[in-house]
Amino acid sequence: MPVTRPGRRPAVLLAYAAFVLVGLSAGVGGVLLPAQIDDYGIDKATIGITFFTFSAGFLLAGITTGGLIDRLGTRTALAVGGGAFVLAALYTALRPPFLALVAVQVLAGYGIGVLESVLNAYLSELPGATTLLNRLHAFFGVGALLAPALAAWMLRSLPWTAVWLVLALAGLPLVLGFLWAYPGRRGPEHGPAPTAADGPVAVDGPPPGGAGPPDRPGGGGLLRAALRQPAVVLAAVFLAVYVGLEISVGNWGFSLLVDGYDQSTVLAGYAVSGYWLGLTAGRFLISPLATRAGLTPAATSAGCLLGVTASALLAWAVPVAAVASVALVLLGFFLGPLFPTAMAMVPRLTASRLVPTAIGVLNGVSVIGGAVFPWLAGVVAQGVGVWTLLPFALVLAVGQLGIWWRLTRRVAPG
Repeated sequence: MPVTRPGRRPAVLLAYAAFVLVGLSAGVGGVLLPAQIDDYGIDKATIGITFFTFSAGFLLAGITTGGLIDRLGTRTALAVGGGAFVLAALYTALRPPFLALVAVQVLAGYGIGVLESVLNAYLSELPGATTLLNRLHAFFGVGALLAPALAAWMLRSLPWTAVWLVLALAGLPLVLGFLWAYPGRRGPEHGPAPTAADGPVAVDGPPPGGAGPPDRPGGGGLLRAALRQPAVVLAAVFLAVYVGLEISVGNWGFSLLVDGYDQSTVLAGYAVSGYWLGLTAGRFLISPLATRAGLTPAATSAGCLLGVTASALLAWAVPVAAVASVALVLLGFFLGPLFPTAMAMVPRLTASRLVPTAIGVLNGVSVIGGAVFPWLAGVVAQGVGVWTLLPFALVLAVGQLGIWWRLTRRVAPG
């Protein structure tokens, strides 16, 4: 179990609370879409524009987070991200014109992206980072699981804008907490070095697999230096494929069970909920168990990747609804730790000064995979059949294995 210093405990707890809010904001979207479509008198394709503007803001956050932390420090960077989200949520709660709703999603995506990147970067350099980051992302799952029920309950008597008002009000104390609990700018020596609690870490200077950063680069120099690291690029591609697989199965799994296996909508809904519950449980359980067993983060992820591949193969090879439902839950369970564990390994892939920028890049690029692969899965399903989701998921799972094998060869040796 990781030992968190008493002075850091409030910051860690605030990070968990922030990720519950991030999960809530992500989870309410699907429930609010029908109400927004009716309110604005638009179709599904038109409301989908908001997905792209949100993703643009999220990507912008990912590529600028390193420079933001370098110039302003962790405390102010979190306040900027939290403040951007609160402002976007408050404006959305005012029921703006549709074009303004589309535009404000850039600000919302930027705020969420900054919060995710900064908190991942902060926890990645604490003792027991792998377990801490798995818990962090598990709390995202908690928020995402609670959100649909909360939004549906509120919509029984309130307009959809009230949900966004609640999210904005929930974000305000978090911004104040960031200003109280988190450190400011790093000193000239960039603050404390990354911890070795999860294994050997890279030190300042030439990191494994690439050239070291220039002396005192600015925000743009940090980004260029991070992108010149082959290990960082590989990790970003890995997470893009991971998020693509996660969201593809989450978005199209229900259609697969209903249209491909003739399962009832109720049972299919339970199965998809089980998939997300499995993903959350995997983040809470697998890392602590692996730590007790003496497994490294790299070995844990390799085992999970094999579990993901086997689950996808099982669902495809045995065309029975009950087997597919169980396989989806297992798939979610083994997928769960992969994203946070990859984040925890970033300090072993690059120099300490580049860690926040590298994590921002990973976080930002992941949203591209989360947009492209589910869209591609839908196009293939539309043209060939929804049964293609399972071989599609299997291909992505095998691709993850190959990328991970190449990535671990660039990790600082233990």
